[in-house]
Amino acid sequence: MNWANAGFDIFGTHVLWTDLVGNIAALSTVLLAIRKSMWTWPVQFTGSVLLFVASINAHITGNALKQAMFAILAVYGWWAWRRGTHDGRQLAVRPAHGWERATLIGGVVVGTAVVGWLFFVTGLSWGAEVPLPEGAFLVAADAYIFVGSAMATWAQGRALVDFWIVWVAVDLVGVPLAFRSGLVVSGAVYGLFFVLVLIGFVKWLREYRSTPLSVAVAS
Repeated sequence: MNWANAGFDIFGTHVLWTDLVGNIAALSTVLLAIRKSMWTWPVQFTGSVLLFVASINAHITGNALKQAMFAILAVYGWWAWRRGTHDGRQLAVRPAHGWERATLIGGVVVGTAVVGWLFFVTGLSWGAEVPLPEGAFLVAADAYIFVGSAMATWAQGRALVDFWIVWVAVDLVGVPLAFRSGLVVSGAVYGLFFVLVLIGFVKWLREYRSTPLSVAVAS
């Protein structure tokens, strides 16, 4: 057994170390994001690499691609927050502008349709192997999580309060899908994410409202 397959059994379920440690890193990312710490992004990058390996082992290619995307977006987020805190400035959070919200909503709707079709015809989503109509639903859910996660992380990089709302919408689908795929740790952590995301949303919104001269990190 190599390190990628290493794990332990608990209550009859095999838990991969990559899944466990990767999700601890992912959970830490949310906690760090609430505090607007620059460590958010390197921790997200590390967690993404570990969860990429866990997803490959679980044959969930769509989720593996999502983790690869997270790693790339972590680099963007680090760069954007570095620019937003240049010369010792505090990272300014704000609600999205109209065009940004339209981009988020349109991106999720159109992106889910396009990515879902690609996942289905290429078999990249594990749901593509499940008989219809359940298979179509699972592929759509896989694509929705993939695209929604990308849009949420993009909005996070821009320090938009709205990114928390997008994560709520993603978690509502991600929790049952993770349990359905057999990644028990991921499912449990998604549940914790849901609570922390609500806390993060309230904190960022209060901070914005208490700072009359909030300035956008990226225009």
